[in-house]
Amino acid sequence: MNVELPEKRYYSIGELANAFNVNASLIRFWEKEFKSLSPKKNTSGKRKYTSEDVASLKQIFYLLKDKGFTIEGAKTYIREAKKKPMNNFEIIEKLNEIKNRLMKIKKEL
Repeated sequence: MNVELPEKRYYSIGELANAFNVNASLIRFWEKEFKSLSPKKNTSGKRKYTSEDVASLKQIFYLLKDKGFTIEGAKTYIREAKKKPMNNFEIIEKLNEIKNRLMKIKKEL
């Protein structure tokens, strides 16, 4: 899943819902189900997602929507993956991040 988001410190739930093409309510539901997805909230209670939250959301989306895992299956997979070295999904995500940064630098030259 290659989601295009501008590089910033925090993202709103609306931005993420648009980027992943899902309802904001689904993201809120996933927050309750997955401990790895835990945005900060500002004083008015609005969620502020960090790049780590976006990475967690990408993995959750990939497992549930692309791979067809159940919620429990995805939780188990994520829990077990933390015990192992980087999996293919993480390696691909890291390589995509590096590629995007290099492309950005190339455009600036």
